[in-house]
Amino acid sequence: MQRQAGDTAFLSPASTASVPQMRYTILTYGCQMNEADSERLSAMLSAEGYEHTSLLAKADLVVINTCCVRESAEKRIYGKIGELKKYKAENPERIICVMGCMAQKDKDRILERARHVDIVLGTSEIARLPELVAAVKAKRQKIVATAEGEAEYPARALLSPGQVSVLIPIMTGCNNYCTYCIVPYVRGRERSRPAKEIMTEIEEAARGGAKEIILLGQNVNSYGKDRPEDNIRFSDLLSIIDRDSPVERVRFITSHPRDMDEDTIFAIKNGHKLCEHIHLPVQSGSDRVLKQMNRGYSTEHYRNVVDAIRRHIPNCSITTDIIVGFPGETEADFQETLDFVREMRFDAAYTFMYSRRSGTRAAAMEGQIPDEVKKERLHRLMNVQNSISLKINRELEGSVAEVLAEGPSKDDPNHWTGRTRTNKVVLWPVSGLAPRPGDLLNIRILKAQTWVVKGVIADSGD
Repeated sequence: MQRQAGDTAFLSPASTASVPQMRYTILTYGCQMNEADSERLSAMLSAEGYEHTSLLAKADLVVINTCCVRESAEKRIYGKIGELKKYKAENPERIICVMGCMAQKDKDRILERARHVDIVLGTSEIARLPELVAAVKAKRQKIVATAEGEAEYPARALLSPGQVSVLIPIMTGCNNYCTYCIVPYVRGRERSRPAKEIMTEIEEAARGGAKEIILLGQNVNSYGKDRPEDNIRFSDLLSIIDRDSPVERVRFITSHPRDMDEDTIFAIKNGHKLCEHIHLPVQSGSDRVLKQMNRGYSTEHYRNVVDAIRRHIPNCSITTDIIVGFPGETEADFQETLDFVREMRFDAAYTFMYSRRSGTRAAAMEGQIPDEVKKERLHRLMNVQNSISLKINRELEGSVAEVLAEGPSKDDPNHWTGRTRTNKVVLWPVSGLAPRPGDLLNIRILKAQTWVVKGVIADSGD
């Protein structure tokens, strides 16, 4: 059973009293779903009386929210877990929790490799953390809680000062079982949240100052298929949010090309708050490789989807994910990917080398590609895509774009950063009275780069 957004009572008063003024910190790795989980966990711990600290040395509870999509991420996480051994030695009462996808996958192995870890918390057990912390404190026992089932959502995320964008999961899990992907095994089957619960959470986020929401799911296009009694598909949910929510902007990730339909495209076209940006992972431009990946579509199908998007939403930006070096990928297959990228003209592509994940079908496939070949192909792909991204961004020079102000640039406080509706990152100088996070500004684009565009605040006469 899912809790209604806004619930904060997860333990009895007696159990809450057992952890007065404990300080916590959360280290987050991986995707935006993990970021959302960490935000919810932080809100829940704060409601339970915990105090947040960004300093590991001051934390009584250290939580590592993990990712296992790629081997490189796992290695970094195990390295960080190893570093925490010294903090445990400094304070044996400190509680260390490893949660998330890697915790779900490795379970007992984590305790074998890192005996200083106290709690291993699976992807469906987040709401139990205060209860488990109390049990560790009372009995000094190690706990593995990785039962599979429907996620119990903690309270919504608490907004940080100046935070204008909020991540809101609309569903968890995945039914697709791509041969390279571990996600269905650690996140479980697709489970949609009730639309009413999602709307309540959006309204609460808006009251907290949020101007933009990002709807999350491993495959948002499948929203509602597991709740036929509600008769609300993803396109319906988008239209409801666009019509009834008080926020300025609505985004979503990630879409699966096989399930992207015209109803969703028309919802964006006819909407007012739905941003003109679609992230549509293609993964490969070779039909042979797509079949081996079990993606469930062809390049021709993908091409037709993109054509429909650009026909109905001409100003829509399209971004993608691409994997190079999948088992058995030949040079001819890779050339097909390069040609497809040139044809599609993506605004941006997030490119990755194939990472062998134990437990997936691709891990046992013949024809594993050497790392040096994967690195060389990745470099060539990035060169092609970066050239395309720069050309597309240069087409914006001289135009005026509506930008949602996020705050000062991390590199230069005299410049602010924000995003266009098409998800372009914009930098502009600020002198005198600074804008406020969440302000919508008209920025004239003067100079384009591969990943950002730079401009100035447009004159009122523009």
